[in-house]
Amino acid sequence: MNSYENYFKHEPDHNGNFGPYGGSYVSPELNKIMEEIRDAYETISKSQKFVSELRAIRKHFQGRPTPVYHAQRLSERLGNCQIYLKREDLNHTGAHKLNHCMGEALLAKYMGKKKIIAETGAGQHGVALATAAAYFNLECDIYMGEVDIEKQAPNVSRMKLLGARVVPVSAGLKTLKEAVDACFAAYLEDPVNQIYCIGSVVGPHPFPQMVRDFQHVIGVEAREQFFEMVGEDPDVVTACVGGGSNAIGIFSGFLDSCSELHGVEPLGRGEQIGDNAASLTYGSEGIMHGFNSIMLKDKDGGPAPVYSVASGLDYPSTGPEHAFLRDTGRAKYFTIDDEHALEAFYVLSRLEGIIPALESSHAVAHAMRLARENTGKRPLSILVNLSGRGDKDMDYIISHFGFGEKYLEKFNSLG
Repeated sequence: MNSYENYFKHEPDHNGNFGPYGGSYVSPELNKIMEEIRDAYETISKSQKFVSELRAIRKHFQGRPTPVYHAQRLSERLGNCQIYLKREDLNHTGAHKLNHCMGEALLAKYMGKKKIIAETGAGQHGVALATAAAYFNLECDIYMGEVDIEKQAPNVSRMKLLGARVVPVSAGLKTLKEAVDACFAAYLEDPVNQIYCIGSVVGPHPFPQMVRDFQHVIGVEAREQFFEMVGEDPDVVTACVGGGSNAIGIFSGFLDSCSELHGVEPLGRGEQIGDNAASLTYGSEGIMHGFNSIMLKDKDGGPAPVYSVASGLDYPSTGPEHAFLRDTGRAKYFTIDDEHALEAFYVLSRLEGIIPALESSHAVAHAMRLARENTGKRPLSILVNLSGRGDKDMDYIISHFGFGEKYLEKFNSLG
């Protein structure tokens, strides 16, 4: 698509807007802080020293590039499709989050900050930032809802082992949205010595752009790797979408291709408010956490309660660039409920020997659905961004759903 050839030169604009979305809706005090971060990033990101150091970190510490893997057994069982996985679960710490955490921590180092703080839901961002803090010898505080602390106990232990202080958040629903609220409040207490390293393509400008730029490496690698394997671009590129960092990362490498881009939101238990976190599907335009995007609202117009079996997806808004890509038609957004995500979790584990994160399982489930619905003669090639591994989810899943016998029986009956 020729209109996307110069996309990154124009999106976002100088004020951080992707069309009507994005921007910076914060207090004057916080706006000055955001401008400092933006100016530092725009300067440093074009520095040979910064870029060279980040590339060395990716290669020698993170283990990049991560491979693209052909899920042959899954493809054969579904039929009329070829499913490929971009293995971000093999990135150091087990998810894509380290891509932007190392970049943000490196920025903090160049800005002279002593401490990095962040929120986390599933714990993957928290683990990645704690890892970055240890690497750069920085202090680290991670704010996490008490519900997520209980669900994601392995990642809580990892954060503490890496030297981070995990701060429980007991307000509201005690999940990701409240963790963000608490982290912003803590940031305002000392913006001089610390920096808030936002965990997705959300928040006030420059964070949606900055996190996208750091995650762009996924799409660059994946497109080159897939073409080398197959000789063409995939028919569909798909990824789960909560805030949307892993999806923007892989989508950004295919914007000027003919591949369809499919974001997958969590339908959770159903369509009612409080039963899902599918903001692009059921939400409307609104401002929260300093940016304008599409959000789920309660009857008073505030952020609605949300739910997903995947802690990293239960956020009532989504990145402004996703809202923009939806409106322009370049990307399409779909939903997957808990039951189908769990089926994908067990099936991928059993057929391919890969235990996916519950977040990633939503994208795998969407690929499975596309394969089942593909009645054409031409097999569909689908590239899934497997954004993380499921070690963090195993205790919770086994205690609540067992070892997946009913899901595997369902899959075997459907073929």
